[in-house]
Amino acid sequence: MFKLKEHGTNVKTEIIAGLTTFLTMVYIVVVNPIILSEAGVPFDQVFTATVVATIIGTLWMALSANYPIAIAPGMGMNAYFAYTVVGAEKVNYEIAFSAVFLAGILFIILSLTPFRKQIIEAIPSNLKNGITAGIGLFIAFIGLRLTGLITDHPQNLVTLGDLHSPSVVLALVGLAITLILMSLNVHGALFIGMICTGIIAFFTGQLSFDQGIVSIPKLPEGIIIANPIDAIGDVIQHGLFAVVFSFLLVTIFDTTGTMIGVAKQAGLMKGDEMPNARKALLADSIAATAGAMLGTTPTSAYIESSSGVAAGGRTGLTTLTVAVLFGVAAFFSPIVAAVSGISAITAPALIIVGSLMMGSIAEINWKEIDEAFPAFLVILSMPLTSSIATGIALGFISYPLMKVMKGKWKEVHPFLYIFAVLFFIQLFFLGGH
Repeated sequence: MFKLKEHGTNVKTEIIAGLTTFLTMVYIVVVNPIILSEAGVPFDQVFTATVVATIIGTLWMALSANYPIAIAPGMGMNAYFAYTVVGAEKVNYEIAFSAVFLAGILFIILSLTPFRKQIIEAIPSNLKNGITAGIGLFIAFIGLRLTGLITDHPQNLVTLGDLHSPSVVLALVGLAITLILMSLNVHGALFIGMICTGIIAFFTGQLSFDQGIVSIPKLPEGIIIANPIDAIGDVIQHGLFAVVFSFLLVTIFDTTGTMIGVAKQAGLMKGDEMPNARKALLADSIAATAGAMLGTTPTSAYIESSSGVAAGGRTGLTTLTVAVLFGVAAFFSPIVAAVSGISAITAPALIIVGSLMMGSIAEINWKEIDEAFPAFLVILSMPLTSSIATGIALGFISYPLMKVMKGKWKEVHPFLYIFAVLFFIQLFFLGGH
């Protein structure tokens, strides 16, 4: 079913890869409820909605598209929902979820057409390589910041953290252990490194399980959005068209960019084409719609999937493992909260995977400024703006502009001109992301 031999992998490797991906992204089941509770959504509601949306999207990806790419509510979109839509627009979270739901419906419609697949094929190879490298730099930066290895600085924005803090020491030890295992070509080094770091955290008192072990998942508010007609009415009544557009545009390119990056890292791209692209792209649109119904923000392909790919994951068996583990996690929220609360356990994997993904820089044509600079802008802006979508937007805007300036406007796919305009409007008139 998963064509393991064809992809040069086996059951053990795929399961270890799934465990690795799960451990690097399970933080979302804690972080997402914390952020959305700022908008008034009950913590338990978001926790369960997050798990359900993740399982739906990831199972679809596993069984339909056979990709090792996990789906879960996207970081950034949840903050946009809580602080911009509910905060600035002055609407309650039920109304805001109507906008998310409508964006999800439009997302499904677009995914059923050749439109999204054509987007992937229209993106120039230098921009694709820039996206891959930018994502790598971004997740390495996330890993460094989560543990305190890098901290805020009033003048320089960031600076070296306190090397004596327990979190930093644990992260450095975990990084050293994992790098040694990788240098020795130990299979599943990333996962084994996390296990070793977790054991050290437990015995040094940084990891504890004070909140118990098991809890029953629940939805205090039930289904929040069920009727598309009501959702459309809410959007029209409160004038949330720009909000729907922002959710739709950012999610399309966030997911598309991440899928390209991870698929390229896994060696699954066939030239500029992504096999089973429509099935893969349907996964997050269906999950986003289901998630909005229950109480979470749009889903996205997860950059943390790259850690599973680095551990050897190549097929849907990796993501099937992830979905099963999220199903189990639904009943063990106290343990999940404890482990995901210690970022030093998973941060080394993010840092190392980031370094592996940076290899795409070598494939960028640095000799042609009209090819190199847009890619450079993508790579630079992703970590500095903490947004994959913003990096992609700046790349899409600058690429056609530079081609036109050099008289090469015919080399640019018509889609790129359209999206350059849309991204310009989104960044400069709709508040960006």
